[in-house]
Amino acid sequence: MSREFPIGLTPPDWLVRNLQPQQAPVNRPAVARAAIAMSLPLAIGLAHGAPAYGALASMGALSGVIGDTADAYRMRILNIAMPQLFGAAGLTVGSLVYGQGWVTVAAVTGVALVSGMISSIGAVASVSGLLLLLNSVIGAGLPLPGAWWLAPLLMSGGGPLVLALALLSWPLRSGVPERSAVAGTYRAVADLLAAGGTDRYDAVRYAVTQSLNESYDLVLSRRARHHGRSPELVRLLAQLNAITPVAEAAPAAHQYGRELPHEVPAAVRRLADAVETGHRGPITLDLPAPEGATGRAVDHALRHAAEVVTAQNLDPRTMVDRLGRPASLRVRAYRAARNVVLSGASWRYGLRLALCIGIAQALVSLVPVPRSYWVALTITFVLKPDFGSVFSRALLRALGTVAGLLVAAVVLAAVPLGWWDVAAMLVLAPLIPALTPRGYGYQTAAITPVILLLSDILNHQGTALLIPRLVDSLMGCAIALVAGYLLWPESWHTRVGDRLADAVTDTAAYVEAAFGDTTDHAARARMRRRLYRDLSAIRTEFQRALTEPPPTGRRAAAWWPLVVAVERIVDATTAARVRVRQGAPPPSPAEIAQVTLQLRELSEGLRETDVLVAVRTDLAGPADSVLEPLRQEVAAARAIASPH
Repeated sequence: MSREFPIGLTPPDWLVRNLQPQQAPVNRPAVARAAIAMSLPLAIGLAHGAPAYGALASMGALSGVIGDTADAYRMRILNIAMPQLFGAAGLTVGSLVYGQGWVTVAAVTGVALVSGMISSIGAVASVSGLLLLLNSVIGAGLPLPGAWWLAPLLMSGGGPLVLALALLSWPLRSGVPERSAVAGTYRAVADLLAAGGTDRYDAVRYAVTQSLNESYDLVLSRRARHHGRSPELVRLLAQLNAITPVAEAAPAAHQYGRELPHEVPAAVRRLADAVETGHRGPITLDLPAPEGATGRAVDHALRHAAEVVTAQNLDPRTMVDRLGRPASLRVRAYRAARNVVLSGASWRYGLRLALCIGIAQALVSLVPVPRSYWVALTITFVLKPDFGSVFSRALLRALGTVAGLLVAAVVLAAVPLGWWDVAAMLVLAPLIPALTPRGYGYQTAAITPVILLLSDILNHQGTALLIPRLVDSLMGCAIALVAGYLLWPESWHTRVGDRLADAVTDTAAYVEAAFGDTTDHAARARMRRRLYRDLSAIRTEFQRALTEPPPTGRRAAAWWPLVVAVERIVDATTAARVRVRQGAPPPSPAEIAQVTLQLRELSEGLRETDVLVAVRTDLAGPADSVLEPLRQEVAAARAIASPH
């Protein structure tokens, strides 16, 4: 008979969330690329009698393997090549100040400030800032072989090797990732229609938001002029725009309270297959006769999507992108630089990172620490708020390092230096892309033996590297937790509560725009997509907060229902707009003003406190109004913001 654990031995929820592996498929091509890209430089170096040079190139390939996450080929070029340039610059700066005492401390601290500030621009900039600091720490703490320019050249050459391997299939698979992404969005919308009227709807709706974000990011990643030159991109953009009205009609169908006929989501899945294969022939939808205004809205949107998917030719001059197109690279670079310089958040993060790196560099300058650069390397990896909770990453870094050291101990003790290192790398390198999707702790466990194997090739210390690695990692985690986490009064309310309040304010503006006469359809579409994207980011922030110990995790869990409630308010607004387009009487200005007033009061309440407080809800109105479901959702949201 099974027995329950005593209460004192039951692990807390936040610890369980941190240690639970994420479910993700293994990217077999990425696994193969990692094995080749990290083993080939070692083999070439050994063949030419320069294993240290091969190890440096393999270190560069490691950064390329970590950044090899995009599906679209043009995104891979940006994700892998751009960080390599910053990494080469960081290694050059670090090697130039190597062994110069406090000059080294000041230089690396300054690089940390720049690295932290540019990390706020976006995902690619964040990885670039990471490599800038990582390589500067390596250059400042490790004597590198050859002239000052040779090591940066070797390390920056490893990443392009990963990129070259990834681009080998480009002639055969050009456009396939984009088509697969758009087809995946169609399938996500089909799942949403199938979940209408059930308890699964909220979870599926979030998946649709993520899929739409990813697809638009892929299709719109080029400048606007490319869409006029590429018929394929024009078609994909049109197909994405065509599925958006179907997704808009889904909330109205959900409010109907009954599941749609199974023929409706089945028709969307047939369209998804046509998008993925590029089929342009006739498609039989087999749709039943629509029932009511909601059924007509779904039927009309679905038939329009079918027309776009099967259209033989699309005129780019008539395919207006309702969600906006990216500006030129020069304009975006200027905006990013301006935002970094003027943003308080970028300065705060840059100062936090610089403080921690400065403490680490000063500490190892005053206290003899073997392989001291590992302390700063650990801080660089841990103190990345855009990668997840700092507390969670410190915990997982420590646990992952211990697990990786156990593997490294076996490898360093059993594998002799020489060609056996290539065989060991062929086994260890594929574990990095295989385990990275499982979580940060698993990634650390996979990277640690690889780093130690390469370090052993450079300094021939064998198992003597294990204890210093463990001590330095624990020191780095401790510095990041104390100087980069506990000493900064940026509470969960500041990081997440204010963003939720902003989303509620934007929701009030969306309610006004949805039924106003002065806002055009394209502007409403952009506002809605921006709002859903912001809510998706807020949901991610809340999920990160749930992995932190009390009181942060407990407070996030208490406020989590409010995030879902705000998403439902946006859905209810969209559903009401769909009903008005289908002929329902529009709401009166007084009804709209009443709802927006309640939303703005809720927003102000969220800004003023990080504790749930009682609020008064006064949302009476005509029972047959299209805004009645919206009033109910607003009332529910305000009821959540009250003590239980």
